[in-house]
Amino acid sequence: MVPPHDNVPSAAQAVYAISVAAELTGLGVQTLRLYEQHGLLTPARSTGGTRRYSGDDLTRLHRITTLTGEGVNLAAVARILELEDTVARLRAERDRLRGESK
Repeated sequence: MVPPHDNVPSAAQAVYAISVAAELTGLGVQTLRLYEQHGLLTPARSTGGTRRYSGDDLTRLHRITTLTGEGVNLAAVARILELEDTVARLRAERDRLRGESK
């Protein structure tokens, strides 16, 4: 018997259709499309072109919702997310370099 947690997709695995992502985040489908148009996220696409969202995408959508709820406009949200992504990359690189120096 396989433990139930083995069937759970990883955070990076794009498995949620746009309607499911909308339901899980409490956003409308058109809002998700708008966020994609503004470059705030880029869901994966199936071979047929269907958007597929990952757990990481859902986390990002929650962050966008938090920022817009605080009155931040979409252009500023894009810049904030870009800076947060850069900080995350730099921290990962720092940690990798620290690991190599030990």
